[in-house]
Amino acid sequence: MSETLCKICNSKTKQLFTAKVLQKYDVQYFECSNCGFVQTESVYWLKEAYESSMNLSDTGIAVRNLRLSRIATTILFLFFGTKKRYVDYAGGYGLFTRLMRDVGFDFYWSDPFTPNLLARGFEAKENERFTLATSFESFEHFDNPKEELKKILAKADNLLISTEIIPSPPPKINDWWYYGFAHGQHIAFYTKHAMRLLAEQHGLSYYGAGNIHLFTARPLPLFGKVLFAIPFRKIILYITSNLLITFIKTRTFSDMSSLKGS
Repeated sequence: MSETLCKICNSKTKQLFTAKVLQKYDVQYFECSNCGFVQTESVYWLKEAYESSMNLSDTGIAVRNLRLSRIATTILFLFFGTKKRYVDYAGGYGLFTRLMRDVGFDFYWSDPFTPNLLARGFEAKENERFTLATSFESFEHFDNPKEELKKILAKADNLLISTEIIPSPPPKINDWWYYGFAHGQHIAFYTKHAMRLLAEQHGLSYYGAGNIHLFTARPLPLFGKVLFAIPFRKIILYITSNLLITFIKTRTFSDMSSLKGS
């Protein structure tokens, strides 16, 4: 049997456990001895797992996008600006793109696997470049995280994502909901060390706030570094948006007018 190497740092891995995926496949999970990244064996069940691009048990899709839009509003306002162009990579049905345009940011949608239902008219063109890309709840789905990161960075120099950090030591099979054995779509689980390595491999700086991860082409100013180092930073990012949105003009009505004329 060939040795399984880490998909982040290429170090040796050890078998963590074998779990029942989609209630039918016995799948091995491996932990990296260096960065702690956890990955599955070679993936063969994804076509079945993605019969629907969104799994049935994802009941948090609406509230998650609402919360993420608030956190993203603070980060973009403080560190990137309200006049720049942004793209939501693996943007699903377009809910996040629509929410961010309603706040007032010039956001566009991109997703090759899911129909754009809620942000029609604001699809990103193939070779367009943006200041920052968002990609929420996608990295745990990537079979080759480094290659996927390259694809995203071809669209933008900076990246804001969400994915849960796997605790250390890794939880047992029945002790962590994020493994997602029932739907089989989660195949990659990151430590903060693995996130930092991913950033360093592309010359990026990394900042984390719980399940929120920011990769930047340039280090944040001192204020930003302090913000991402203090306790309860995710809550602060969320609450601060209440004030900041009063300084941004919504695109809801201008979008309606432009789409009527198209």
